[in-house]
Amino acid sequence: MGQWFSNNIADDVKEYRGALQRCSPGNSRRSACLYDLANSFQARFEQRGVPSDLDEAIELHRFALLLRPPGNSDRSASLNNLANSLADRFEQRGVLSDLDEAIKLHRAALLLRPSGHSDRSMYLNDLAVSLADRFEQRGVLSDLDEAIEFHRAALLLRPPGHSDRSMSLNNLASSLADRFKQRGVLSDLDEVIELHRAALLLRPPGHYDRSMSLNDLAVSLADRFKQRGVLSDLDEAIELHQAALLLRPPGHSDRSMSLNNLANSLADRFKQRGVLSDLDEAIELHRAALHLRPPGHSERSASLNHLANSLADRFEQRGGVLSDLDEAIKLHQAALLLRPPGHSDRSMSLNNLAASLTDRFKQRGVLSDLDEAIELHRAALLLCPPGHSDRSGSLNDLANSLADRFKQRGVLSDLDEAIELHRAALLLCPPGHSERSASLNHLANSLTDRFEQRGVLSDLDEAIELHRTALLLCPSGHSGRSASLNHLANSLTDRFEQRGVLSDLDEAIELHRTALFLCPSGHSGRSASLNNLANSLATRFEQWNVLSDLDEAIELHQAALLLRPPGHSDRSGSLNDLAVSLADRFKQRGVLSDLDEAIELHRAALLLRPPGHSDRSMSLNNLAASLTDRFKQRGVLSDLDEAIELHRAALLLCPPGHSDRSGSLNDLANSLADRFKQRGVLSDLDEAIELHRAALLLCPPGHSERSASLNHLANSLTDRFEQRGVLSDLDEAIELHRTALLLCPSGHSGRSASLNHLANSLTDRFEQRGVLSDLDEAIELHRTALFLCPSGHSGRSASLNNLANSLATRFEQWNVLSDLDEAIELHQAALLLRPPGHSDRSGSLNDLAVSLADRFKQRGVLSDLDEAIELHRAALLLRPPGHSDRSASLSNLAISLTDRFKQRGVLSDLDEAIELHRAALLLCPPGHSDRSMSLNNLAVSLTDRFEQWRLPFDLDEAFKLYFQLSHLSHAASRNDLSAAKEWVASAENLNHGSTLIAYQTALKILDQHVALLSSSTRHFNAISAATSSLATDAFSCSLRHGVLTNAVELVEQGRAVFWTQLARFRAPLDELSLSGDTGAALAEEFKRLSFYLRDAFDQCNQDQSPKIRQLAMQWDSIVSRIRILPDFSRFLLPPLFPGLQKAAEEGPVIIVNASQYGCDALIILSAQDPVHVPLDITQAGVSELSSEFQSLAEQFGSSDHEYDLVSILRNLWDHIVGPVVQALMQSKIPPGSRIWWCPTAEFTLLPLHAAGPYEKKKRNLSHIYISSYTPTLATLIRARQQVSRDASPQHFVAIGQAIPDKGKELRCVAPELAVVEKHVAPVVSFTSLADSGATIQGALDILNRNQWLHLACHGMPNRRQPFESSFAMRDGPLMIKDIVRSNWQNPQFAFLSACHTTVGDEKSPDESIHLAAAMQFSGFRSVIGSMWSVDDKVAHEMVSAFYANLVDGSGRLDCTQAAVALHKAVKTLRRNKVPLEQQIVFIHIGV
Repeated sequence: MGQWFSNNIADDVKEYRGALQRCSPGNSRRSACLYDLANSFQARFEQRGVPSDLDEAIELHRFALLLRPPGNSDRSASLNNLANSLADRFEQRGVLSDLDEAIKLHRAALLLRPSGHSDRSMYLNDLAVSLADRFEQRGVLSDLDEAIEFHRAALLLRPPGHSDRSMSLNNLASSLADRFKQRGVLSDLDEVIELHRAALLLRPPGHYDRSMSLNDLAVSLADRFKQRGVLSDLDEAIELHQAALLLRPPGHSDRSMSLNNLANSLADRFKQRGVLSDLDEAIELHRAALHLRPPGHSERSASLNHLANSLADRFEQRGGVLSDLDEAIKLHQAALLLRPPGHSDRSMSLNNLAASLTDRFKQRGVLSDLDEAIELHRAALLLCPPGHSDRSGSLNDLANSLADRFKQRGVLSDLDEAIELHRAALLLCPPGHSERSASLNHLANSLTDRFEQRGVLSDLDEAIELHRTALLLCPSGHSGRSASLNHLANSLTDRFEQRGVLSDLDEAIELHRTALFLCPSGHSGRSASLNNLANSLATRFEQWNVLSDLDEAIELHQAALLLRPPGHSDRSGSLNDLAVSLADRFKQRGVLSDLDEAIELHRAALLLRPPGHSDRSMSLNNLAASLTDRFKQRGVLSDLDEAIELHRAALLLCPPGHSDRSGSLNDLANSLADRFKQRGVLSDLDEAIELHRAALLLCPPGHSERSASLNHLANSLTDRFEQRGVLSDLDEAIELHRTALLLCPSGHSGRSASLNHLANSLTDRFEQRGVLSDLDEAIELHRTALFLCPSGHSGRSASLNNLANSLATRFEQWNVLSDLDEAIELHQAALLLRPPGHSDRSGSLNDLAVSLADRFKQRGVLSDLDEAIELHRAALLLRPPGHSDRSASLSNLAISLTDRFKQRGVLSDLDEAIELHRAALLLCPPGHSDRSMSLNNLAVSLTDRFEQWRLPFDLDEAFKLYFQLSHLSHAASRNDLSAAKEWVASAENLNHGSTLIAYQTALKILDQHVALLSSSTRHFNAISAATSSLATDAFSCSLRHGVLTNAVELVEQGRAVFWTQLARFRAPLDELSLSGDTGAALAEEFKRLSFYLRDAFDQCNQDQSPKIRQLAMQWDSIVSRIRILPDFSRFLLPPLFPGLQKAAEEGPVIIVNASQYGCDALIILSAQDPVHVPLDITQAGVSELSSEFQSLAEQFGSSDHEYDLVSILRNLWDHIVGPVVQALMQSKIPPGSRIWWCPTAEFTLLPLHAAGPYEKKKRNLSHIYISSYTPTLATLIRARQQVSRDASPQHFVAIGQAIPDKGKELRCVAPELAVVEKHVAPVVSFTSLADSGATIQGALDILNRNQWLHLACHGMPNRRQPFESSFAMRDGPLMIKDIVRSNWQNPQFAFLSACHTTVGDEKSPDESIHLAAAMQFSGFRSVIGSMWSVDDKVAHEMVSAFYANLVDGSGRLDCTQAAVALHKAVKTLRRNKVPLEQQIVFIHIGV
């Protein structure tokens, strides 16, 4: 039963309200009056959109229905109209119970309209519409299937000619379209279009529903276009929308809908053809539609939404017009306000607003936009419960935003949640679902992101399979096919980079080509497709070095850039990619214009990525990288400085948690390392290492960049090793390279580079330690790397070069010419792969030249040297002024010319060499890491010319150059020390007046260089290599110049350097503590930092380095503050002679020195000038005597060697000790006095204390004086300063180990300990620790509580690794390195009753690294040790005699009497006819 309403709906409501008032309850017309009034309210709601009208209509329909009980002829009409009103209210408020009730009412109404009833088709239609609505909410497909069946049934009841047939055709089409979206069965969509066409035929021009039919057919054609990609469908859709719009002139109620739909189709066409006028028109149409939907209009929110989406699309095209994006966000916010909780489209509005906020975040980088977007997506998801048709889309949107946030903050839980959400979305898109391919791609992209973080290849493999499956769902013609091809291609490229399977890369390129073919001119995706193909070709170029790939990549990037004019949102990306490829081509062809253009493009890209843009940090880094490349070519330091500032700016944009932070840290670190190489400022290198360490922490196991990060850190540590010579840096670098290699298994694209890195570091270590296994391993690694770089591989030339260099190094060791010949062949092969224009050609020319010059030195074939010179000249031409390697090329050419001069004597070669060295020096300004070597090279060439022409100005210039070394402005390096040693050698050779200054400079540099090394035992090799014979030669030079006090200062400065370094942390602080409050506070702080620093050195590893550096800076600061105090200006500086002279307060100290320039003794006396005693023996003679004695000592105990021993002792007397004794006598040192020997070099290995004529009626040294030893004067002074506290109780421990972990049993240990106890227990607190109790830890612990020690056990010297010399305990060796870590309280005396306790490093005798010295360093003021093997029984006898003489009647032990007690004990052994070698085996060290 229908009503006719007038044009004035308000009058109708008033009229029907009056009629109802006139029908009192009980009136038979009351139900009809209620029904009519309800319908009038419904009509007014549809006009004005006031929700209260709809509520009143529903209440009135309910009252009418109550008055029409079952059986009433009007009941079905009431059921149906109430159902329709409830359905309308559901559409407004989203309360599902309204929709459920509507369906129930429709079903009841339908039952009252059986087959044959004239209204059955209408009721079938209404029920079908409500079921379709419920499907959209709950996603239950049975609702949709039932709706379709009801629409089909209604259509059958509306045969051709029926007035409602066109409506039925239309409604059935709509439901089939919904089912198509769920199941993806294209036949449903084809049927939809046919039904709409049929409906349109029934609505000819003039039909009032024609415009609706045109619209619906257009929408379906647009949907089919999205599936099959046939542009004619989209063009037809637009024409139909335009026709519909003409039928809906201004004032038509559906005009706004038509404007909207036409706008949507134009926007779709824009995405295909890229014609911006289509998008601009779409926006204008959306604005017009919005104007027709003023506040209060039920469709206003939809219009706001559509206009916002189109503005967002235009922003993406024109990119730079942020006002479009800001307006879009405001429109979405306005739409959301019109869709309050309960509104059926609220979730869509939440998602759209979130999407635009995400876009704005990508432009401005404000994280609050992204956080808000995620919260909006979460809210939208809550409105799409399980079953909701939009749930899968909502899951995907939230997942994508979480993935974006992960890239900013690096919180892996965001990425894991994103993947789970994508998986859940995919489950809601079963096979056939129209969004399944998109869902597969989304999940695949997030798995790829996770792979990049954790490196789990299964994630990448799954991503590829998902992309393949998605591609199958986008057959030829599908609008998403090109995007799907691109996704799969990108993932295959990622996998290629991991596994190195070239078929993956080739397939990726073919897929990108196919995708490009599907994006013809005008297609909106063409520029992206050009870009993707270009990037893959560039990747293949990196593998195979086929320049045509790179050229094609550049052409494609240029074509893409043309399609992204100023304003396009992707223009900055195109500028960036083209710049990167041009920079790559520069590296191949060396055309600087390519590099300059790359820099300009990067600058242009950066301008399009203002502060806040999500890609700004990438642009900053890329511009920095190209500036660094240009710096390496032109040498303009401002390029490098700008690069560093850009990297710093980029790092600020990658805060902790940002996924690109590790890359940014590495980039900045690499640039700082480059600058260090130019300016030599070590803080740049230290900062680089700290940055690389921080980057590595952000690349945990599994991270795809971990291997690269390990390699970066390793390379910087290697650079620092080259400066400071700290082998632990190199060892750590090697371990890092090994770890990186494990992360590049067979097939990994980075494996060959990783093999090369490790090999290079092993070669460096070989050059330091000379362990040939390192070099052999390096060569094998280089061979393996070369095998992985077959012909055509871009890394082949570098691999050939590296292997060649390693073989050349091995040749230098073994002189096997086949190694050198192979090296030359490999260099020649590498050079062929680096044709003119290649950025590495100059390096290849240089390396080949060096190897040819080496071969010349072997075979003397001058053509090799001539060729080397020509190659060096060619290399120099490729390193024009400004090139970072120019100075090296100048130097190398100069060296080869000097070699040729020495062969042919052509002075022009030498003159040219000098000019080249001058030019090289100009390129190494003060602070440059190569300056000292360059100074040296020029100085050496000038001295060569001086020897030819004897022109004084050459000599003057050479030594003026050397003088510059005495005023270094930077931290000293190994190169500086090497150059200073060359100065020393030249000055000695030419008897130049600067010799003494040269020594002083070298020792000063040595002190600075060694101070940079940690005092870890692992750095001993670096220390001993640095010291060599400098101190002993300096001592000799000073004596020759008559500066005796200077000699003492210099020899002290350059000997026992390791102990001196360690002693810095144990400096006596009594005077400082008593100097006032400031001094006391500084003393405490110094003690604290020294303790922490020593502790950090002891556990030194890669994690401790930053801590050590921080502590060292604090420690240096405290030392500087102490030196400001009065009387402490030389705190921890090398002592001057007046301070050193204190060593002789208790008796003279005799320095016995062996140098290549002569052997001398110098007697230090307490109150007069030193006495110089020239010795009648050469260093070679001392060395021969020492070797003879060492050979003899190894045989002691096996047979009688007294004759040979006496011969050596007489020799010592005649040439060394006798003259010293004579000088002591002349200096009025009375017999019986104590004297201290301080031997250097080979003298440290000789028993000076036992020298004598060994003839009747002639006195040996032991008959005249009481001898002690000291490693240095400073050590003796320190021991004297550690005064015993007289009042404190004395604690004595005797430790004995007769049955050690390794070694034969010692049978006299127990009796020996008993003898010690017998003598000392009556006067001191005595403890014994023996056998099972005498463990490593047991010994260390008990020494914390005792100041006096007797140790009886096996002594185990280790001449090659002196820090592993040890005492044999029950559970293993107690080593020197364990002893020096101890911090015992006030130790006094140690008797080391063990073999070889004063035997140290055979290569570094001046460092005195032996067990007795370790005990002395650890604080024991007085130590007795042995110089060779001790007989068990003799030891027992010696101990008994010693302690009998030590313990006097005072009731206390005095460690200063140990030397006298030992002297008396030896007399006792002499009387008892003990063999001579056992009488003299023990020596006393200390006070």
